[in-house]
Order: sequence, then C-alpha cells, then structure tokens
Amino acid sequence: MTAAQTRILELRAELDEHNYRYHVLDEPSIPDAEYDRLFHELKALEAAHPDLVTSDSPTQRVGSTALSAFTQVRHEMPMLSLGNAFEEADMREFDRRVVEGLDLPAGDLFGAGAEVQYSCEPKLDGLAVSLLYQDGVLVRGATRGDGTTGEDISVNVRTVRNIPLKLKGSGWPATLEVRGEVYMSKAGFERLNATQLEAGGKTFANPRNAAAGSLRQLDSKITASRPLEFCCYGLGQVSAEFADTHIGNLQQLKAWGLPISHELKLANGIAQCLDYYRDIGARRDALPYEIDGVVFKVNSLAAQRELGFRAREPRWAIAHKFPALEELTELLDVEFQVGRTGAVTPVARLKPVKVAGVTVANATLHNMDEVARLGLMIGDTVIIRRAGDVIPQVVQVVTERRPADARPVQIPECCPVCGSHVERTQLVKRSKGRETFSEGAVYRCVGRLACGAQLKQAIIHFVSRRAMDIEGLGEKSVEQLVDEGLVRSPADLYILRFEQIVGLEGFAELSSNNLLAAIADSKRPGLARFIYALGIPDVGEETAKVLARSLASLERVQQALPQVLTYLPDVGLEVAHEIHSFFEDAHNRAVIEQLLERGLQIQEQGELAAEFAASATLDGVIDKLNIPSVGPGGAKKLADKFGTLQGVIDADWLDMRQALPEKQAKAVRAFFDEPHHVALALSIEAQLKAFGMHWESEKKQVEGLPLAGQTWVLTGSLELMSRDVAKVKLESLGAKVAGSVSAKTHCVVAGPGAGSKLAKANELGLKVLDEAAFVAFLGQHNIAV
Repeated sequence: MTAAQTRILELRAELDEHNYRYHVLDEPSIPDAEYDRLFHELKALEAAHPDLVTSDSPTQRVGSTALSAFTQVRHEMPMLSLGNAFEEADMREFDRRVVEGLDLPAGDLFGAGAEVQYSCEPKLDGLAVSLLYQDGVLVRGATRGDGTTGEDISVNVRTVRNIPLKLKGSGWPATLEVRGEVYMSKAGFERLNATQLEAGGKTFANPRNAAAGSLRQLDSKITASRPLEFCCYGLGQVSAEFADTHIGNLQQLKAWGLPISHELKLANGIAQCLDYYRDIGARRDALPYEIDGVVFKVNSLAAQRELGFRAREPRWAIAHKFPALEELTELLDVEFQVGRTGAVTPVARLKPVKVAGVTVANATLHNMDEVARLGLMIGDTVIIRRAGDVIPQVVQVVTERRPADARPVQIPECCPVCGSHVERTQLVKRSKGRETFSEGAVYRCVGRLACGAQLKQAIIHFVSRRAMDIEGLGEKSVEQLVDEGLVRSPADLYILRFEQIVGLEGFAELSSNNLLAAIADSKRPGLARFIYALGIPDVGEETAKVLARSLASLERVQQALPQVLTYLPDVGLEVAHEIHSFFEDAHNRAVIEQLLERGLQIQEQGELAAEFAASATLDGVIDKLNIPSVGPGGAKKLADKFGTLQGVIDADWLDMRQALPEKQAKAVRAFFDEPHHVALALSIEAQLKAFGMHWESEKKQVEGLPLAGQTWVLTGSLELMSRDVAKVKLESLGAKVAGSVSAKTHCVVAGPGAGSKLAKANELGLKVLDEAAFVAFLGQHNIAV
C-alpha cells in the first residue's frame, strides 16, 4: 500500500468519526477549522490520485448516518453541502467558473453587463432541516443526515415557534419542501446554559450544539422549552415553480409566513459579493446569532440548472468562510493572577496559535470550577475560542489526545505575589430570616492591600478614565510608584511631590508636572465617579450612578444598611451586603477619610432623590425583614392593622391573628421574640426616617425625573456628541441606557451606521429618533448639546 493510500484511509476514518460526533452525537471534538484542514487534505490527495476515490469517501457525501432512534426519511432531492472559499482568490475563482460554465453573452440572463447576479446571506451556524408542506400544511420535518437519508423530527420542528404549521395566504404548490437552518440566538443560548447550570444539567459548548441537541430530543417537550428559531434558505422538491430567481423564491416564502434572513441582498458581480462579505464580517459580533461565513448563490434559477452539481455540492453556490474563531492548541501550563479584590484566577498558557487572525498564547479559565467542568489537565490538547474583542477562552478538552504525563491543575495554598494564605470564598444565600452558606467559585488572597498585586490593581482602577480619570498614570507608572514604596493606598497619590516623581522611568520635568496637575484636577469628582473609583466588589458604573442619584451624599452611602440599599433599583440583597461590608471595613473607612483630608471634595451631593424618598412604606420595611412565611401581602395586612413598626413588634400573636392566618401570625411573633430582629427592624426604620423617608410620603404625589422608569438604547455613531455623552444626558433625565433592544425598550436613538439594533427596533415597532430629533428632544428638557 502506498503512502498516499495509507494517508487517504487514515483521513477518511478520522473524518467519518468527526462527522459522527458532529452530526449524530452533537458533540464535536475538534473545531471547524481543523475539520476543514483534514477535509481539504483528503480532497487534494484524491484529486492527485483519482483512481483512489470511492463512493463512501467523505468528499463524496454529506453529514453522517441518521440517528437510529428516529424514523429515517429519504430525501427526494439530496440535501447537499456547499463548497468553501477561504480567501478572496477562492471567490474570484468561483466566479470565473460560474461565468465560464454559463458561457452566456452579456445581457442574456443577467441584464446589461457581463456580471453575474448573486444572492448573499449570512451562513447561520445551526442544524440544516427540511420542512415538507402538503397543500400548505406542515406534514414532515427532517434533518439533513447524510444528504440522502435524514431523521424524521416532525414532532420536534412543530415546537419551533417561528415555523408555521400552516402557510399564510394562498397559491402555494401542492407539494412544497422548504429547506433552512434551525439555530439558537446568542441570548437564547446564554439563557439556556444558565438554566442548565441552575438545574445541575449539562451545558452546551456553543449555540450550534445547543440547537442540534435541542432539536433531536426524543421528548418533544424538551425541544419546546428551548429557544430555537428557523430561517429558510432554499427549496427542495416542489410540484410547481413560482419564481425565476432564488431571491424571488425566498421573498414568496416570506409572504407565506416563513422566516428568511434580514440580511438577504442581491449583488451584481463578484466585487459586490466581496463588499457584502466584508460588511457582514465587520458586523459579525453585533449580530444576534452566530455565523461562520456568507453563502453566495447564482440568483437565476435557469442559470443554476445549467451549471448543475458536483458529487456533493452545487456548482452555483459557495460558502465564503470567516477566519476560524476556534483552533486546536496545547495547554503548556496554568498560572495564577491576583486581581484588585484578591481573586486568584487561573490563566491558561498556550502553545501560540493563530485564531481569527490574531496569535493567541494566553486564555482565560475564569475560576477553578470552570477548570473542573472542563476536566482540564496541563498538557491537554484544547479548543480555543476567540470572538471579536472577547478575551480568548478554553471551551473544550480533546480528551482522546491527552498525554500520559498530563498533570492536574491545583490552586496554590499561598498567594503567588505576597505569600499570604489563599482561601475559598463562601456564598451566602439569604431568604426569609435564614442564611445558607456554600462554597463559592472564587479563591481570594487574604493579604488585601499588603499584597502588591491587589494594591497595584486597586490603584490602576482608581485612576482609570471612568473612575478618577488621572491622565499620565498608566499601569507601568502605577507599578513603579507601588514598587518604590511611594504609594501604599489611593490616598497617597494626593501627597506625591515633584522630587519623588522626577527621575522615575518615563518621568522628566514636564511629565512630572503634568502628572501632579492631573492629580490636582481630580480632586473634585462627582459622587458616582468617586463611588465607582473605590472598587467596591460587584459595584460597576451603573450601580455607582444609582447610589449617587438616589442617596445623593457619600455619608448616606457609607451609612446605608443592606435592607435600605435594596430600595434602590437593580440593587439586590447580595450586592447590598457587599456595599455595606465595604464601608464597615475599618481600613476602607480610613482610606476614604485620608482622601478627604488630602483635599478631595466630592461634588453632586445634596438632598435625597424625591422618587427614592417616596419609595419607603411601612409594609415595605416589614417585607424587607424577610420574616418566614410572610410575603408582601402579609406585610401589607400588618401595616394596615397596626399602623407603626413598634405596634407590629409589640403585638401578640392573637392580635396578629386578626390580620394573618395562624401560621403566619405565630411566625411573626416568633421572629420579633428575637432581640436582634427587633434591633434590626428599628435600626432600618430609624435610618429611613433620618434620610427623610417617612411613611406619609407614600401618599404624596412626587414628581420624579421625566424619563424615570424608561429604558433607552443608543446605536450608530452620533456626530454632535459621543455616545458616552449622550448616555450621561439621558441618565440625567432618569433614563436607564441599555446595550440591547427588547420589547421593553422605550426609545432607540439611531445615528449613522446603525445596524442590527435599529433593525430590531423597527421590527418591534419601537420609537426611533435620529440625531436631529434626539437633540431637539434634549432641548425640550433644557439639556444643552
């Protein structure tokens, strides 16, 4: 047997195994890019040795064997795969073959000019299916399978909400086979995995696996519970044609109620095809679904028939693939980094590999729970994924390639930076008077600011643009100041002297003076900016703004009890406890006191926000005590019955029995028999009243900010202001500015270049303002541009 024969047999066996894993088990063990390399190696070998080509070669068929648990369906017209283009040169070669294959003079089928017309649409990453309609009624759904025989999934496709069970309108052929892709949106995929984790079930590696696994469930109720969507891209067998172009077919299918791609376009010639590819590629990360390329098809159906087919693919269509988002590489080691909150995080050190055009040598592993979930060992072959600007991550271990000397990943007992003890965090779940403790996913160094890594990261965060915005203090400069012992807390920045800075690497006379000026200029921060700069765990910019806008003074934020903080929008009890614990810490209080002593003057402080002051009610306080068996309804009955908190505390259970069922009444009395519960209740009431939140304010008609309760979205590029500036202006009117469009969005501001968010807003019928209308709107509310 020759070397070529041996390699061909090896490649066929390997590709057959990967086909089975991908199409039948929905558990691919290698990324698409690796499969493509193997496939093209086999294709090249067979091209060089045509006598070795056999009918069962992966190059001559599609997919894999139908799953035996489903009834098999034979496709009247084979469901073929598409040829792939990876470079611009491949696309131009495809176009050349099309033009030569048609051998048509300019103007015969394509109008004026010699350019071929192509349909263009994104290549969705899901599961190919066939839907058969008889007299407009859905009678069967099937997977592609091996292209000739698929699986009958009729019961399951009926649960996909955007697949019509009966076509709209009239005039459809008696027999109509629609082909398309069942997929899962990015948001749906995230929701599904979150639900799976909560239920202790298996999570999915990517939306394609999730869609395929969901559609091929033996229990259709499981399929129905999954967020699946369908998009049609073509036809199979039809009893009568109804259009003379591919796009004409799809537009007619849309009129009959079948979903088609919002990105479907017509291109005149290869140059416009390449423009479309580049445009979609630039917007790829913003699309609500995963795509791995663009599909181009000759638009004329007559031309398609003339061009015909190869063994496994049509000559009139091609998939122009994007650079691979996933690649195989080797895990060389796992190191541990220490963040500003002390979190000790594993980081994968990889054998360098190019992913989506960028060389990747490191990847995030999140935490040790993720390491355990992956079953990761040092020395493993792993699949790395990179999408857009997202930090590369390890998504899967190829266990069959694990070497004999692979080593387990172990968390260090001592901090790799300062040597302090590393301990596992505890999660506290609080509900109805009970606290339940469990192990958290995060390990922390207990060294706090005595740990150089935590101190450096805390200072870097403190001086960052969205925090105190001290220009001239980059990471290297902060590291120098900490290493030289000049800065031991954020407050030390405000006592730096010229002679201490000048002469440090990167600091001459001018740059030293500029830095001291920037530090001085940062002494009058707004309250929200200052709160964010403190680096409170789980408190980002939005929560900092809520704290500042509602409590309106640093003193109130420092004093606020967790139960009081939960009156604020989007602040849950766990975050409230983090905030309270931060300000309870003696070291943190000392740093804040030093900052104020050294000249910081916090701006934008004043009276408690009116809408926040009006939110306090007696029944709300009772409910926030989390008394077992007592919900909002019971709390309201107690408030109405007794009128004051002290009255509830003093009442015996027989008095309470007049307002509540016996079990609840006894639970309330037992709760207030505990002195610490009484003390907590009275301290919450005292603080609310000290803040100016009295029960009678519930009855007052308080006029809040004009956009309070509204969610706005900004998209596209604004010309008169940046989106950050526009966001600040909206928030000053009380609006919440979100990053995605939903049915709850009140208004979308769309500047030039707006894409999928604008499309979704129009689809949902939402209010949309262009920049001119937005500026006029701000003017109506006395907001200057």
